[in-house]
This record gives sequence, structure tokens and C-alpha cells, in this order.
Amino acid sequence: MDLGISPLSNSFLKENDLSEPEKKFPLKVLVCQKCFLVQIPEFETPDNIFSEYAYFSSYSKNWLNHIQNYVEMISKKINLNQNSLVVELASNDGYLLQFFKDKKIPVLGIEPAANVAKVAQQKGIETMVNFFSEKLSDGLVKKSIKADLIVGNNVLAHVPNINDFIRGMKKILKSDGMINMEFPHVLELIKNNQFDTIYHEHFSYLSLNTVKMIFEFHNMTIFDVEEISTHGGSLRIYVKHKENENIPIKNSVELLLKKEDEFGLLDISTYENFSQKTNHIKRKLIDFFNEAKQKGDKIVCYGAAAKGNTLLNFCKIGKEHIEYVVDNNPYKQGLYLPGTHLEIKDPIEIKNSKPKYIVILPWNIKDEIMNDISFIHEWGGKFVIPIPEVEII
Repeated sequence: MDLGISPLSNSFLKENDLSEPEKKFPLKVLVCQKCFLVQIPEFETPDNIFSEYAYFSSYSKNWLNHIQNYVEMISKKINLNQNSLVVELASNDGYLLQFFKDKKIPVLGIEPAANVAKVAQQKGIETMVNFFSEKLSDGLVKKSIKADLIVGNNVLAHVPNINDFIRGMKKILKSDGMINMEFPHVLELIKNNQFDTIYHEHFSYLSLNTVKMIFEFHNMTIFDVEEISTHGGSLRIYVKHKENENIPIKNSVELLLKKEDEFGLLDISTYENFSQKTNHIKRKLIDFFNEAKQKGDKIVCYGAAAKGNTLLNFCKIGKEHIEYVVDNNPYKQGLYLPGTHLEIKDPIEIKNSKPKYIVILPWNIKDEIMNDISFIHEWGGKFVIPIPEVEII
């Protein structure tokens, strides 16, 4: 699928950047006809994408609730205690490790974005500022650092060299240890038209079939899998060393492999049809914006999300249709969206300008957002949900 030419979706601009040329890259998605791994070509290096990052996990209440529930569950499930070690890859601002730390469970975060890692360090969470790799894991093993639990939320899709990444995890995992990875499920992406979750930071779009194949190549076994609601529909996989026979493989793995097969994830035409559905959504969105403009209705967007930047740049919707964007994250306020150059403001601005429509760009947390700004109905304001179909509420 070809989503055109687009800037990096988290490369927010300062005011004095607006007059400078902006870097843009092809945003194309490819699928392998043998293993059905879906990837974008590496047009930009991870160093340039992630060394300073604008995404802070702690600004979503729903996400924090999800994580806190996970920490409670997994701590009991594998009896984590003061003698255990939890290592999180792409640990962001310490949003997850803080809950383990509160339980007196030792933690180590590995996070490439120095600005984000600094926030975690200020919370007292030990955090290495680096990209995780096999080379880095070799250094940890030399220091006798090995994990009982390795956690990676929404990171497996972000690494261009997925084999190196898994080799690194294998080396620092104790013989009886466990890996938990969460990542958006490509089945849900296709099923619910989530083309806006495709951007340069996401190198891979993963199915259980493909991920199982990759781990098995490295003598590791997925022994359990859960379907979870985060990010529009994700998978949480449980991984062990192949040699560890103390943990049985659950029926959930075979059931989900079968579900993917029945949906068509092992059929190349499923991926080709998705491209056609994407263009249908694009046309409907453009029609909505054009009609609202003709009526003189004021439109703003909520959430300076990466997925929103993909959506707006793909549809070529910008200042001529949208007044501004709001976001709760003060790190983003005062900056401008890549490509469209829309200014990011504090959500309080909505009460001042009273727009007719609020387009919710991070539709995966739409309920949280609609609850927070339900006051727009006082002046007849309406919410617009762009995915999976254009919906006005």
C-alpha cells in the first residue's frame, strides 16, 4: 500500500522551523509472500526517529490503568519479589516500571530517547539511555544482569532489525524467565481500517503467525497469547526458552493461529483488498471536511497523535480545514504538527473558541477524550471519529 510522501509523524516543529524545508519520506507498506511479515522500508534511521521523542506514556489515563492491572496480574502469576529483576525495553518515562518499583521489585529500563528517559530517572527508576540490541545485551550479561521478566510494550513493531532484537532478549533472559510483548495486531489493523497506525516509526505490522515463526527461529517458544483492546486491538504474547519444559503451551496459541488463517492473513489478497478500503475512508473524510468548510463550520482536532499525522497527511487535510489541534501533553503544546503545520494548543482553548466539530485523532482512547470534554455539547458541538468509519457523535 502507498500512503504517499509524509514527514516522520512524531517530528513536531517549533515556530522557527516552519519556514525551513521539511524532510518527507515515502510511506509504503510491503508484505512478504512467504512469511507474511508486513513492513515499511527503512527510509530513516531509528537514531533520527527516537533519540528525542514526543510521546510520553503517562499522559493517557486509560493506558496507565491498563499497565497497573498488568503489573498486578503478572507479579502474582510468576511470583515476582525483591530477588527478581524486571527489564523493560523502550521503557519511556517509567510509566510501567514505577508500579513494579512500588512493590519493591528491582527494575531496569532501557530507553533510547534521552528526554523521555530523564523523566523516568527523576522518578528514581534506573534507566539506560540506549537502543536495545544484541550488543547491548552482551554488555549486560558480562555484568551478570539477567531478567526474570522482560517487558516490551509497542516496541517490537518499532525495531528495524527484529532478529537482532530477539537475539538480545534471549541472551538476557534467565533460563526459567519469561518475555511479555504487546503489539498492535495486524488482523485488527486490516479488519478495522486502521491505516493511520502506519507510520515510519512502526517498521513492522505483526501477526501471531509471523511472530511465532521469528521466535522459533531463535529457539524460543510462544506458550500463551491474549487479545487485548489497547491501540485498537493488540496481542500480548508470553515467551519462554524452548528448553524450558516446565511451562506448557496453552491452547490459546493454536486457537489464534487458526483465527488468523480463517481471516485470511495467510492470503495475499487480504492485504491487497485493504488498500482499496483505505482509499474509500480517505474519500469519505475529504468529503466531510469539504462540506463542513462550505457551511463555515469550525473544526479542531483533539490529540497530536502520530496516527493523526498519518491520517491528515495522507488525506492532505490541513490549515484550510482545521483551526488548530489540542493535546494534554505540555511537551507538545506550542509546537506544530509535521506536514500540516497546525498549531498544538492546551485543551482549554476548546472552551474559548467553541468549535462545531472535534475530530478525535487518537480514536483508540475516544471514550476517555469524549468524557473529558463532554462540555462541547453545551453549544451543540459534535465529535468526529475517523476510524474505522467516519462517524459523527
